[in-house]
Amino acid sequence: MPTVSVKWQKELFPAVEIDTSLPPYVFKCQLYDLTGVPPERQKIMVKGGLLKDDADWSTLGVKEGQKLMMMGTADEIVKAPEKGPVFVEDLPEQEQAVAVGYSAGLINLGNTCYMNSTVQCLHSVPELKSALVEYQNSGRSSDLDHLLAMATRDLFSELDKNVKPVNPMQFWMVLRKKYPQFGQLHNGSFMQQDAEECWTQLLYTLSQSLKSSVSRENHDKVKELFGIELVSRVHCQESGEESSESESIYALKCHISQEVNHLHEGLKNGLKSELEKASLALGRSAIYLKESRINGLPRYLTIQFVRFFWKRESNQKAKILRKVDYPLELDVYDLCSDDLKQKLVAPRQFLRDEEGKKVGLKSSKKSSDSKDNDVTMTDAAGSSSSTGESSASTSQEGVPSDKETHLTGVYDLVAVLTHKGRSADSGHYVAWVKQESGKWIQYDDDNPIPQREEDITRLSGGGDWHMAYICMYKARAIQM
Repeated sequence: MPTVSVKWQKELFPAVEIDTSLPPYVFKCQLYDLTGVPPERQKIMVKGGLLKDDADWSTLGVKEGQKLMMMGTADEIVKAPEKGPVFVEDLPEQEQAVAVGYSAGLINLGNTCYMNSTVQCLHSVPELKSALVEYQNSGRSSDLDHLLAMATRDLFSELDKNVKPVNPMQFWMVLRKKYPQFGQLHNGSFMQQDAEECWTQLLYTLSQSLKSSVSRENHDKVKELFGIELVSRVHCQESGEESSESESIYALKCHISQEVNHLHEGLKNGLKSELEKASLALGRSAIYLKESRINGLPRYLTIQFVRFFWKRESNQKAKILRKVDYPLELDVYDLCSDDLKQKLVAPRQFLRDEEGKKVGLKSSKKSSDSKDNDVTMTDAAGSSSSTGESSASTSQEGVPSDKETHLTGVYDLVAVLTHKGRSADSGHYVAWVKQESGKWIQYDDDNPIPQREEDITRLSGGGDWHMAYICMYKARAIQM
């Protein structure tokens, strides 16, 4: 086994052994360890030319102590990373929340799933969070409306900063102080409450607080986000009397009967009602039919499935288990008043044209001939008014834009609050919330669980599984 020296660039490697029983490729591998030059780049001068990988050592005449010359470029030395691998669990809490793509769960403090699910759904509305961040004290430190708004703001902030379950004790204490019914006890334990009642009371309180915290007179941020304007025709068939009235509500009702199989049917039922009141023409009470239409759209459309009713026989709230399907995309155009429909015609045409372009369809002539065909699809985070009319918008760089945001009457599902069980006073509430990434997360109190979108519309009822009780839809708007 001869020993040779190898000169490479300015370096000399003495006493390199050659095992002549193995092919020269093995010798090249030895030199690779010494120099960093891969075997395929090595050019070693021997008798007769360059050393080949499969040459026969016996024909090369290599002698003991012979000096061999090698040429070739070494591989770049891989530097060790300045920072080692960082695991998600080693990140600060706030960075962990960003990395996992969804916020924390909420600890159940004893039958508080109704509250936890309500908070998780409303927490998904970025405009509401922004309004709370900007909320000012205004010297109302002892006012319960103010304290509940502050507690909501702080709880939303904690959810955004954490991945570990958040304790909502401070929020719950203020909520019970403001609304004592949520502190009812039975056999020493806090009772289950109605999530819809919690949702309604919380929004009402935030409406009062945020309205009084801004300088603009009568500006109601919550109404701007969730308020639905209704116009109603009230008439009595018996007397022929007829009147009209308008009102603002925070949710549409989906009334469930044997004929209702789909959300749209239940909404139509919910916009019709009978009421008994005094008739001036008849001089006594009479039955009036009230027929309502939407006259102003919100950015976030809340829908309550009227599943609970008072059962006289058992003297308690019973639950309607009937299956009622609801869509991921909801169009409420045919529930609108004639005036609002007229305002929605152009934005809806633009929306259809833009969606048509995505699948290769040509836009309609009416749209393409319009004076301004520069249309951008957006969510309702702009500033469209509740009537569906336009308002000035701002570009992503924060520069005022001459485009205006218009609602279209089309909405996308972003949150579902479900109830599992047969009674409003028992069972379990869970929130299912769509994240900004498009992924759905099931918030079962302190346990966030990723879900598939196709599973969300299966929460439609018909058994003892989770069924939709409140749905929240986000407006699909355009800028033009």
